[in-house]
Amino acid sequence: MDLLLTSGSSTPAADSAGSATLVALYPGPALRLDPALAVVEANAEAEDMMDSDPRWLPDLRTWLSAFSVAPGLRSVPVESLRGIMIVEWAGVPLPDGGFLLLGRDDTLERQLRHTLTESRRRYKDLVEVSSDFAWETGPDGAFVFVSHKGALGYPADALIGRDPRDLALDEADALPMPFDCRRPVDQVELWLKAADGRPACVVASALPLFGVQGNWMGARGVCREVTEQVLRSNELARIRNRERLLGHIVHTLRDRLDAAEALAVAATETARALSADGCRIYRADEGSGGTGGGRVSLSLVAAFGAEQPELGGALLDRIAGSGDLLVDRLGSVQLIGERTEYRQVVNGALLVWRAADSEPWDDDDRHVLSGVADHIGIAHAHLAYQERLRRLSERDGLTGLFNRRTFFERLEESISRPDSGPSALLYVDLDNFKAVNDLHGHQQGDRVLKAVGTLLTTGVRPGDLPGRLGGDEFVLWLGRADQSKARVVAERLLNGMRDLLHLSAGPEKPLGLSIGIAIHVPGRGETVRELTDRADAAMYDAKKSGKGHYALAPDHPPDSHPPDGHPPDDHLPVPAPVQSTDIPVAESAP
Repeated sequence: MDLLLTSGSSTPAADSAGSATLVALYPGPALRLDPALAVVEANAEAEDMMDSDPRWLPDLRTWLSAFSVAPGLRSVPVESLRGIMIVEWAGVPLPDGGFLLLGRDDTLERQLRHTLTESRRRYKDLVEVSSDFAWETGPDGAFVFVSHKGALGYPADALIGRDPRDLALDEADALPMPFDCRRPVDQVELWLKAADGRPACVVASALPLFGVQGNWMGARGVCREVTEQVLRSNELARIRNRERLLGHIVHTLRDRLDAAEALAVAATETARALSADGCRIYRADEGSGGTGGGRVSLSLVAAFGAEQPELGGALLDRIAGSGDLLVDRLGSVQLIGERTEYRQVVNGALLVWRAADSEPWDDDDRHVLSGVADHIGIAHAHLAYQERLRRLSERDGLTGLFNRRTFFERLEESISRPDSGPSALLYVDLDNFKAVNDLHGHQQGDRVLKAVGTLLTTGVRPGDLPGRLGGDEFVLWLGRADQSKARVVAERLLNGMRDLLHLSAGPEKPLGLSIGIAIHVPGRGETVRELTDRADAAMYDAKKSGKGHYALAPDHPPDSHPPDGHPPDDHLPVPAPVQSTDIPVAESAP
C-alpha cells in the first residue's frame, strides 16, 4: 500500500487521515506524534508496549527533538511479556511538525548477528591459542592462507605462495601429503622441516576443495605439531624396552640358585639384548682391589660368543679402574665395558663387543649395560657368599682342611672311579698333643693344630684330599699314589714335625705324628669304611711301636663276596703282619 504523506496539493486533514490509516494498518508497532511529541495515534501493538514498559517512549522523544529533518533509525530496548525485545524505530517527519514512528522487532536479527560475531571471535581465539595452525592451498598446490601465527617457526607471510613440499624431509619428498589431498584426510602423522632445520612431527587433517565443474581447487585443513609428544613417547617406549630387557636379565640372575650358572646365562642374555656378538663377565680375584685403590685382578667366569677378541690386561685394568663406561675399538670389533661393584667395592667387570662395521653403541645400549653391571655386581657378591658358605660347610673352621663329612663324601667319589689306579690313605694322629693343652692351654693347642693343617696341605697335588676328622686326628688321601709315593709323603710329614718341636709341652713329651698307611686298589670291592679302618689300625700299630713312626696296613684281599654282599665265614681274610718304619722325632731327655 502506497500512502502519500506529504504532497503539495494535500490538506492537513488528508495528511492526518493518511497517517492514521498507516498507523492502523502497519504490521508492527506504529505511533503518530504531534509537534509537541505527544502521542496522537497508536496501533494496538504500540499501546501494548506502552502499557508493559513506558520507559522507551521518553528516549524516542529525546532522540526526535534533536533532529529537524528525517532522524533515521533508532533502536531501543523494550521490556515485554516475552522478555527484553529490541525495537528498531524509523522516524518520519510530518508536514504539521509531528512525527510518524514505525517500529520493527529487531531482537532475533540482533541475536543472530551477535551469535555470529561471537562465533567468529570464539573460532579466532581458539585457533590463536591452540597448537594447531590452519592452512589452505590453491589450485597450484601452494599455500594461499596460513593462520597468522604461522607454523613450524615460519611466519605466515613466509609460507604464503610457497609449495608445502618444500617443507618435506628429503626422504619423504615423494610421499603423499595432506596439502594436495584428493580425499578427506584425518589425523595423519608426517614429518616436516622446521624453520631451524630440525625435523618436526605434525598431525594433519584436511579436506579437498572442488569447483562447480568438479575440478580440484586445492585443500584446506589444520596441522598440530606433536614433536615433543612423539619424542617423549618414543623415549618412553625405549625406556620400557630397556626395562623389559633388563628385567629379563635380572630375573635370569635371580631365578638361578647357582650363581655361577646364573652368570653364564646372563652373559648369553646380555649379548642378545644388546645385539652384540659376544659377552664376557669377569670376577675380581679374592683379596685384590677393593676400596683400597689397589689393582683389581680379574678372572673370566662366564663368556658368550664364538669369536672373542684377544684382550690384554691393560684394557681390563682400564675397565676396572674407571668409574664410567668404557667404549673402545680393538681390531675388528667395537667394545663397551663397565666394572661391577657391590657396596662401592669393585668386584668384577662386564664386557660386550660387536663387529666394527655394526651400529655404534647408543644411549639405550649404555643404559642396559649399566643396569646389567649393577645386578652382576650383586650376583658376584652372591657367588662369593655362596662360596663362603660352602667353605664353612666343607672346611674345618680352625685348620681350613676338609671336615669329616666333606672328606668322606669326596673319598667315596674318588674310590668309586674304576680308572683311578692305586691310591693311598694316610691316617694321622698327633703324639703328646694332650700334654700341650694341659700345660699351655687350648690356645697353644690351636696353634699346633693349625701348624699341622699347614703341614698336610704343603706340597699336595690338586687331586689330594687333606682333612681333619676331629680332635688331633687328620687324614690325607693321595690320589694315584702307590706304596713308595705314600712312604715318601709320610716321611716328609714326620720330618716336618721337627719344625714344630718348639710347640711341645716339653722335651720329655715331644710333639710327633703317628701315621697309618692303607693302599687302595680299585676293583677289589673295598668300601670307604674298610679302607679307613685299615689305615686307622695301621696308625695304632705305629703308635704302639713308640710314636713318631708310620706303618703300612696289609693289603685288602680281592673281592670274593657272593651276590648277597657278605663273605662266607670260611673265607674271612687272614690279616698280614703290619710293616712299620721307625723314624725318631726327637731324642728323649735323660
